[in-house]
Amino acid sequence: MTRPKKTFRLVSWNVNGLRAAMQKDFLGSIAKLNADVVAIQETKLQQDQLDDRMTRIPGYESFWSHCDGKKGYSGVAAYTRVAPLNIRCGFGAERFDVEGRVIEMDFGGFLFFNVYFPNGQMSEERLQYKLDFYEKFFEYTEACRKRGKSVVICGDYNTAHNAIDLANPKANENTSGFLRIERDWLDRISADGYVDTFRHFHPDTVKYSWWTYRFKARERNIGWRIDYFFVSRDLIEQGRVTEAFIDNEIFGSDHCPIGLIVET
Repeated sequence: MTRPKKTFRLVSWNVNGLRAAMQKDFLGSIAKLNADVVAIQETKLQQDQLDDRMTRIPGYESFWSHCDGKKGYSGVAAYTRVAPLNIRCGFGAERFDVEGRVIEMDFGGFLFFNVYFPNGQMSEERLQYKLDFYEKFFEYTEACRKRGKSVVICGDYNTAHNAIDLANPKANENTSGFLRIERDWLDRISADGYVDTFRHFHPDTVKYSWWTYRFKARERNIGWRIDYFFVSRDLIEQGRVTEAFIDNEIFGSDHCPIGLIVET
């Protein structure tokens, strides 16, 4: 007997501070997005700062990972209508797990990772931290794939891959977020069998997911595409990913939501 397919509508959104987003109709945006899973990054919250409006959105169960020891920094969360089989915060590397950057959920047909990749702009040390994070995280997902798992990895990658992915590529060649050494990482994971789903479905579309709050950048559409859904290639080859999108009509952060439709 063939089991009926389950279609998941997945959304990823860097909210740049959940408390601030709550003041900008976050709950209304969640209703508009109508997703089975909403993964958010940069919550900037500790456990004792959560309230019922944040954690008890009707129809959703929520899971949280917080930065240890540094208030108002990092943090990810996931709202889901579908109960995961298992859930894990972090990926077993203490150096990175302390910053509360990863939630992993097992939905049976795929492992879902919500990730807030580090920003490398602060210093050379943080740039190296970002590169080391890429290395260790993808070592972990490769181990998952070797166990036969399909993977979906969403979040703020803090890197624009190619010139099409930011408004001013030449001016930003020496800026973290578009350094050759960072872009090489996205080349590497693409070569290793991870697919940038938006670019797969929309190879020539110029669309961004982040704009600085300065210079009326969003109004002028001077942006970067640094938020992604990468998936293991098997999901593409099996026809289980049917669409990827960027929703520029949702406001409330300097990022906008991005999404994916995937079948189990």
